Amino acid sequence: MRIDLVKSLLVATTAIVALSGTAYAQNVKADYKPVTDEMLANPPAEEWLMYRGAYNNQGYSPLDLINKDTVGKLQLAWAWPMAEAGIQETAPLVHDGVMFLQTNNNIVEALDAKTGDLIWQYRHVLAEIPASWSYQANQARRQKNSIALYNDKVILTTADAKIVVLNASDGKVVWEKQVIDYNLGYSYTVGPLIADGKIISAISGCSIAGTAGGCYIFAHDVNTGDELWRFNTIDDENNPAQQASWGEVPAENRWGGTPWTTGAYDPETKTTFWGIGMPGPYSELIRGSGDGTVLYTNSTLALDVETGKLKWYYQHLPRDNWDLDSPFERILVDQEIDGVTHKLLVSVPGKNGIAFGLDRDTGKYLWSKETVVQNVVTGIDADGTVHINEDLISSAVGEEHLVCASVSGGKLWQTGAYSPLTNAYFVPLTEACNTVAPTQTEFTAGNAVGAVKFGPRVLPEGITDAGLLQALDINPTQANSKWQVRERPSFTSSVLATGGGLVFGGDAAREVKAWDQETGDVVWTQRLNAPIGGYPMTYEIDGEQYLAIPTGYSNSASSISSAFPEIALPTGSGNSIFVFKLPKSN
Repeated sequence: MRIDLVKSLLVATTAIVALSGTAYAQNVKADYKPVTDEMLANPPAEEWLMYRGAYNNQGYSPLDLINKDTVGKLQLAWAWPMAEAGIQETAPLVHDGVMFLQTNNNIVEALDAKTGDLIWQYRHVLAEIPASWSYQANQARRQKNSIALYNDKVILTTADAKIVVLNASDGKVVWEKQVIDYNLGYSYTVGPLIADGKIISAISGCSIAGTAGGCYIFAHDVNTGDELWRFNTIDDENNPAQQASWGEVPAENRWGGTPWTTGAYDPETKTTFWGIGMPGPYSELIRGSGDGTVLYTNSTLALDVETGKLKWYYQHLPRDNWDLDSPFERILVDQEIDGVTHKLLVSVPGKNGIAFGLDRDTGKYLWSKETVVQNVVTGIDADGTVHINEDLISSAVGEEHLVCASVSGGKLWQTGAYSPLTNAYFVPLTEACNTVAPTQTEFTAGNAVGAVKFGPRVLPEGITDAGLLQALDINPTQANSKWQVRERPSFTSSVLATGGGLVFGGDAAREVKAWDQETGDVVWTQRLNAPIGGYPMTYEIDGEQYLAIPTGYSNSASSISSAFPEIALPTGSGNSIFVFKLPKSN
């Protein structure tokens, strides 16, 4: 199983490389106002500066012109077809009247946020790879929120493992850096976080054959691109417990631990929080780790943003055998109760849909709450120790077990939102199960080392609706269901909470909806051209509030579509952005 190429991954390419990409400027935003550190720490209510709106990842906007009384009057302001087909997981950003949109194959566009007119487009030239590298090629088709804004720049992370810095005014390349060797299988599939003058980024491709031994969270100087630190999620030489958790498996035979959802940041403590994915190979029978917990897979990591040193970790799912990733959004919440401020980290981190509350200063386990049907976790102790269902662990190649939730969730990349208006966490979920069986597989370049076979996604026994939107009422001691909404189709977008008392999101049936935060009642719905996707967001220009809804092809829709066969899915990608606003009052 050992891959000799692993030796070379320890030396990342750090030189500024020849520029590879083209910019086309229809117009130039010559008077573009820089995004300052103060703006990032305290985002203006009328803008959307990062993929979940703010460092806390709450997905909440205080804008309230669109509210329960006015939402029914929404009208289409403009629409725009995205530049490329592929899996639609985009997160539009807005600053200074410009919408920045990144889509598949690392194409970035700047649009007039009032009219939808193109300002400029940048097309990254990706490195050529052999046709047999199918998993690696697919990485370019599943780019997610892969841009950040800082000063007068747009910062892009690419499928060929580069950081590219563009002028926000015209899309021209300022500099780019090859962060790590793309030929081994590394890529970026999620965007960076700009914190403390650093580009904090997390690499993907860590389950591809050539990337054994290293999966990284990086920090680079935001002005020069110089690497400042890196943290290895599967080989931490400073933690003997982490090393022992892999049993007899040496670093050069470890895979996984991918941090493939952009993290959160607490400027007060200068701590950045990242979720980490599953181990590879998926089954411990093939992995060779025995009953080891395989840290830091399926964990939350709290890192010092200045040094990259680990402050604490908490493991949500030890000993994963079923590809039940736990990298999803970490949301930072401050709640004042009886004059005491409680600093929480809340998350539904993994595909099995269990919600967690942690003390974000210490990592102490506070509570957990199940949301969907799952049979993998049998219990969680008062100290946070998670116990798994060992009856679902295969002892022979080909031994099959029905596992809930499925490899596609449960919970997936679609992020929930937290509203301080209601102290509620709104989570889009899918009810699904599938069989899992280990396989004996040859590991080849550019392809994953999962070594399991998944059966079709099916609904759990007794469940007829695939989609579930769960509202959790959270506090420092517990989480309770505030309300829940079930639908036949799966939910395929992230959700947005607003100061207007609404939650926006959508499903595989092409319906975008607004729910009342207090009751879950649908107060507005609109059918669009394709499954609702990506990250809905809202912004305000000249006293008018806009609502942006991405649509397009979705694995989240197709993977469970057999559960709602009466709902036809579009055969084309349909990747688009729809922007709504209220009519002007007379």
